[in-house]
Amino acid sequence: MLVSLTVGKVDAGVTVLLTPDKRLIEFPSILLPPNIVSGSIVDITVARNHTSESESDKRFAALQDQILSAFGASEPSTPVLRCRNATQTSVVLEWDPIELATANLISLSLYRNGQKVGNIPRPLDTSSTKISGLAVDTEYTFHLVLRTSAGTMSSKQVVVRTHKMTDLSGVTITVGILPAHMRENLTAAVERIGAKIVDSVRIDTTHFVTTEGRGVAWEKAVENNIPVVRPEWVAACEESGRILGVTKFYLDALRPGPPSEASRPSNATPVSAPQTQKDLPTAPVSARNGGGKDAAEKEADEDSSDEEDEKDEKNSQEEDKAKAKSTDEQKMRLEDKEEQQVAVRPGKQATVEDDDGADDEKQPAPSPGDGASFQDVAL
Repeated sequence: MLVSLTVGKVDAGVTVLLTPDKRLIEFPSILLPPNIVSGSIVDITVARNHTSESESDKRFAALQDQILSAFGASEPSTPVLRCRNATQTSVVLEWDPIELATANLISLSLYRNGQKVGNIPRPLDTSSTKISGLAVDTEYTFHLVLRTSAGTMSSKQVVVRTHKMTDLSGVTITVGILPAHMRENLTAAVERIGAKIVDSVRIDTTHFVTTEGRGVAWEKAVENNIPVVRPEWVAACEESGRILGVTKFYLDALRPGPPSEASRPSNATPVSAPQTQKDLPTAPVSARNGGGKDAAEKEADEDSSDEEDEKDEKNSQEEDKAKAKSTDEQKMRLEDKEEQQVAVRPGKQATVEDDDGADDEKQPAPSPGDGASFQDVAL
């Protein structure tokens, strides 16, 4: 299409062109022929370049594909959580490796029963965790929450129920150094109770069974705080039909019971038989009850106070008897004295007083307690 335009104003960068209907168009001066001045008329042909347009579209589409493949082809994946193993008091959870694509990681958190337990350390390198301290035969729900610069994604909830005390299927044993026959017996016992044996120490290993505390596997078990027990623990669990505590079966625990006759040296002095209960001295009540020195002293004080009370009671009884005896003696003496006074001649024993009052002196009668008796009185 051919268009005729009149040059209006010419500048170094932009030229103003006038259309036949008096419209203004700004046009780059560099695209006009040289020696153009105001009032000049120029013809401009306008046509669509399909070839160039197609090439431009292709270049733009290629750029878009490049950007999409670099930043939009993949996105952070949603964590997939699952239960690896469960015991009476612990649960081992694992998940697929985290895919972040081009996003940046913010955090990976574990939730239990809808409440946050904590953040997973080193989430790009860690794909499992162990939750301990759970209740026996209790149902729990777990899920992961992944936070990235591209958004937040949550995994599906995993429902896990801890085992009963009689359910030994969650016991996972790693075997250390054992004699061949003991290893065979242990393998058979583990199969009978429904547990399993793994070759190496893993995060789901619950017990390490061995008779010798050495080796790389033993060191790893100790480092991960895995109980190191003797093979007798498995036999005891099978016998009782339930999981037992490991305190008495630790590798470094003392074995109960006296030494056998075979292990005693031939030249050893035979141990005398222990004293019977009849021969043994009776321990004080406070010592038997664990009262200690203070309780014993307190009991001794109580005994001594009881003895003093008994003595005081006896003394009071004796005093009462003595008083009663002395009273009887006094009564007898008074009776004797009255009899004597009847027998005594007048003027000898009783007090004498003249009728005329010349002799005012009186002779007192002997008192009952002056030592006089019936034989001493003169008749």
